[in-house]
Amino acid sequence: MDLMKNGLSHAAVDRIGQALVRLQPKLDRALFQQQALEGLESLELKERVNHIISTLQAFLPSDFAKTAKLLKRLPAIWDRGPADDPLRGFAAWPLIDYVGVHGLEHPEIALDLLEHLTELFSAEFAIRPLLLNHPEIAQRYLQDWSLHPSEHVRRLASEGSRPRLPWGIQLKPFVEDPSPNIPLLDTLKNDPSLYVRRSVANHLNDIAKDHPDTVISICKKWYSKKPSEEVRWVIKHATRTLVKAGHPEVFPLLGYSEQVAIKKPQITLESAALTLGESLSFSFKIQSTSTAAQKLVVDFALHLVKANGRRQAKVFKLKSLNLAPREICQLEKTHSIKPISTRKYYAGTQVLEVLVNGKGVAECEFELSVP
Repeated sequence: MDLMKNGLSHAAVDRIGQALVRLQPKLDRALFQQQALEGLESLELKERVNHIISTLQAFLPSDFAKTAKLLKRLPAIWDRGPADDPLRGFAAWPLIDYVGVHGLEHPEIALDLLEHLTELFSAEFAIRPLLLNHPEIAQRYLQDWSLHPSEHVRRLASEGSRPRLPWGIQLKPFVEDPSPNIPLLDTLKNDPSLYVRRSVANHLNDIAKDHPDTVISICKKWYSKKPSEEVRWVIKHATRTLVKAGHPEVFPLLGYSEQVAIKKPQITLESAALTLGESLSFSFKIQSTSTAAQKLVVDFALHLVKANGRRQAKVFKLKSLNLAPREICQLEKTHSIKPISTRKYYAGTQVLEVLVNGKGVAECEFELSVP
């Protein structure tokens, strides 16, 4: 964020000022830039967006319909910035989010305008207040956009309606019930643009955090219809949270063996008593009992004691295996048990579990002391 906020600095304000004068020749560009830059450097990224939106309010017509007519011309006159600047699109961000803030009373005008502006900088943030305040109207636009000739507009249909979009307002109605957006994702899953398909995968991954069975069901349906490579890619990336969580039903969708035939592993610990800051070192064998080859994902989970005395599992990746008939594979791992900002450890009996294709196949206990 510290680097990204530089995308909304003096150069960006200068480009916005240029555009405003082209749209409104009588506008006092120097005054706009002075007010937009006042205090800007002390602000973080989203604060900069909001500050420039507030400044724009004094320089654009109070009648939103008139502002919409002006901003609709923006793509034709917009200075897109240096080609070698990865943050050049940020300059358009406040102009686009202005629509989400000041167009709420005119949803159809605002949504039509976002369709035209999203090519400059994705309108995925600007559309969210409209989705929350005018869901039926906005949903109709999303459906139309999913068939739009522009990849930017098609992506907006998926990205703008993501329930848990990073940096964006959380769409709680879609967190609770994602079903209105499933037809959009179904339409876009085989989109020729990777830009769009990546959004579909991320949207599904959002849903998986609250409705894992829904995402499994969708992916199974897609998989049953001899999916293209593009759809297989979407399934793989859409299920990454489920894979990390060791959800067993996801592995066959990714080409791993549905039935696992192995001998129960015996876990060997280098030490069964650790102090916080030390490492857990363990080893075990995966031994096939099948006469056929198997494709396996081997993970491990730490069931760690929490503040309430109960244990909570955290899954970690270990290895993917193509196991030949009757093959034996020795696996070893050293995992650091040290304090980190996102996890607090508590003393007591912890559990190490080995997972194969999401299913627990062996476990053992170890003691952790926390000074």
